[in-house]
Amino acid sequence: MRVGVLALQGDFREHAAAVGALGAEPVLVRTAADLAGLGALVLPGGESTTMGNLAERFGLFEPLRSAIAGGLPTLGTCAGLILLAAGTTGPSVQPQLGMLDVTVERNAFGRQVDSFEADLEVAGLPGTVRAVFIRAPWVARVGEGVEVLASVDGHPVMVRQGKVVGTSFHPELTGDLRVHRLLLDMAGEH
Repeated sequence: MRVGVLALQGDFREHAAAVGALGAEPVLVRTAADLAGLGALVLPGGESTTMGNLAERFGLFEPLRSAIAGGLPTLGTCAGLILLAAGTTGPSVQPQLGMLDVTVERNAFGRQVDSFEADLEVAGLPGTVRAVFIRAPWVARVGEGVEVLASVDGHPVMVRQGKVVGTSFHPELTGDLRVHRLLLDMAGEH
């Protein structure tokens, strides 16, 4: 299976390594043509405004929206969650795909120095998942049809709507491949 990883900015290399470790072929997505023939897609962490602006500049924004709306299983982590969301709290002029019916609060857990790790219980996954939060958002509003898979202190940090999953944390940084496996499992249903 070919799994695209948006490779404009952020930690796309780590996601490519994670999907590769699961036996999938990682494809670095930098142009609309790179979306052809994918079984799944990852929108990585990084700087969401920069990623969104670059996607628009390189003509990728609408092809991304079309592919995801067409049923392409997608995982967005941290900044990727912000890109997938319908909106953010507070003023934001960044482009968003609107593929998850959620509103996200950017940097909700604080600044870089407030970054932390936590063991999360994730619905549908056995045991706990070690989660790395770096200037992480949280989901401030969950729309109808969105399932909360994990929370921290009552704030949703992993959500799913259909074949789109968003996390506030960075599963690619821990060596635990279960979140990426969830993406590949959704792609198997695709």
